[in-house]
Amino acid sequence: MNKKIQFQLSFMMFLEFFIWGGWFVTLGTFLGNNLEATGAQSAMAFSTQSWGAIIAPFIIGLIADRYFNAERILGVLHIIGAILMYLMYQSTDFGAFYPYVLAYMIAFMPTLALVNSISFNQMTDPGKQFSFVRVFGTIGWIVAGSVISYLAWDSSENIAQGMLKNTFLMTAIVSAALGIFSFTLPKTPPKINKEEKASISEILGLDALKLLKDRNFLLFFISSVLICIPLAFYYQNASPFLTEIGVENSTFKMSFGQMSEVLFMLLLPFFFKKFGFKKTILAGMLAWTLRYVLFAFGDSGDLVFMLIIGIALHGLCYDFFFVSGQIYTDSKAGAKYKSAAQGLITLATYGVGMLIGFEIAGMISDKFLIAEGSHDWYSIWIYPAGFALAVAVLFAIFFKDEKIEYKEQ
Repeated sequence: MNKKIQFQLSFMMFLEFFIWGGWFVTLGTFLGNNLEATGAQSAMAFSTQSWGAIIAPFIIGLIADRYFNAERILGVLHIIGAILMYLMYQSTDFGAFYPYVLAYMIAFMPTLALVNSISFNQMTDPGKQFSFVRVFGTIGWIVAGSVISYLAWDSSENIAQGMLKNTFLMTAIVSAALGIFSFTLPKTPPKINKEEKASISEILGLDALKLLKDRNFLLFFISSVLICIPLAFYYQNASPFLTEIGVENSTFKMSFGQMSEVLFMLLLPFFFKKFGFKKTILAGMLAWTLRYVLFAFGDSGDLVFMLIIGIALHGLCYDFFFVSGQIYTDSKAGAKYKSAAQGLITLATYGVGMLIGFEIAGMISDKFLIAEGSHDWYSIWIYPAGFALAVAVLFAIFFKDEKIEYKEQ
């Protein structure tokens, strides 16, 4: 892979995740403070990510894999996304905002697979080369959060003045830029003849359901769905929580989670080889419990360090569970079902699991609303802490350890 292509792919990843981090992190705060959304309405808005994840395989399987170059579809989707982002920027109530965010997520979620497809198509050794490209996506997310905090859009005073809506305008501009830039990317033609027929089960990866006959994989599959319920609490509630209790530069501080992803990704091969799959994934599950306990007892004063540690645990939570899970799925699937199995796990976690999680998180948030703009956060965070612990205990008891080899994903 030559330097020009590596730069193009790295810049593509930077913009892709700058876009996601540029509005999604502060969405919960914007909804509650600027659109006066209830917990249930916030859950509806965040659930659009899950609906996008569920619909994405149809777009990729029916269109990108058969009819058009991936880079062209990426360009069109991001230009559509830019228009929808601008409409979200102009929205003044939840009723007007929701259709735009739903349409946006249906357009955006397929792009996560497209940027990977474009990258892999140019690589001779993805196991070694992909991480050096993908890391720029993490940097993009961090930079987005840093810009928001640097411009103080997430400060208490500016939130009250409605400045947080500027995140949508910023994202619209960057999305339009990536849309245009995408047409200059290396060509990634369809890999499947459009004349070949594919069933819905093939497109969605449902052929991999045969793997569920394996008791261990079935338990892992169920655990993956269940652990996404507490994960949804973090995405939906972390930003409103930090803002409400008075943590300044909260968006930048939340980017510590992405910084830790880089560190824990480097530690994962060592941990995986030394302790094996079961202990690695259990460490990820227990990290979710610890994170929410720290959130429950921390505050913006002397105990702010507990909140920072909780945020920084994101790398351990995410890498040790999700990346380990991808490796385990790859090892169980075999050559025939590799892609289908990964698609099935993505559908189960980001689709079904988080869809349920956002709904529950919204209900719990409304239940512990003390007054307008004020919550009993201790009680809210104890729920996902207990749930994650229960999933970890069940996994520890019933999952039989297996010898799995670490392979770069």
